[in-house]
Amino acid sequence: MQPAHAFLRLCLILGALSACHAELVTESPVIELKPKPEDEVITTDFVFHNKGARPVRVLTIDSACSCLSASLDKAVYMPGEKGVGKAEFKISSFIGRHEKSVHVQTDDPAQPEWVINFAIEVPEVIKIEPKTLQWWLGDAAETKVTRVTMMGNEPMKITGITSTRERVEFSWKEITPGREYEVTVKPKDTAEVMLGALKIETDSKIPKYQRQLAFFSVYRKPAGGAENP
Repeated sequence: MQPAHAFLRLCLILGALSACHAELVTESPVIELKPKPEDEVITTDFVFHNKGARPVRVLTIDSACSCLSASLDKAVYMPGEKGVGKAEFKISSFIGRHEKSVHVQTDDPAQPEWVINFAIEVPEVIKIEPKTLQWWLGDAAETKVTRVTMMGNEPMKITGITSTRERVEFSWKEITPGREYEVTVKPKDTAEVMLGALKIETDSKIPKYQRQLAFFSVYRKPAGGAENP
């Protein structure tokens, strides 16, 4: 057999082999989830296809994060067949954009694992910055400030603040009505290591935003020295 003919035959064989495997593909490379501020859980349906030339059987489906789960409408998909999946994301304390994935094991040697990618954009309704105020052990017990900003569509007021530790003094004032507050915190001393939180109560109509946490701490300075926090 001439070299050119042998090369052509090899190409045809390789092409045939690649064409006969399954290929599960979603309609979009990344499935976007956009929960509302009040959502605790968001679910979505997504469509995918077997673009290969042989049936494919789904063996298992798992997620690396307990916050995300998914299921498919059946186990076997024929060539060219469309399937529908359902995903559920538990929002919990997530804020901002998070990328998660589900891993599907199949019986196809050419695609033993199919990864379904998700992106979740959780709106930030209450922004606390900085989230943690920190002092070094033995430093001056100076006053520090954290800012609470109501980012949602509806204004919210701080109705009260309590502390999990008695060794701090705190107060708050309204900067912009229903939108922006300053919270000042001052430890009574920095003689001992301390970790605590301020429980910030609001008049939000959404239960999960009726209480927020801001943190404070007194830590031992790392060996070698470091700048004040």
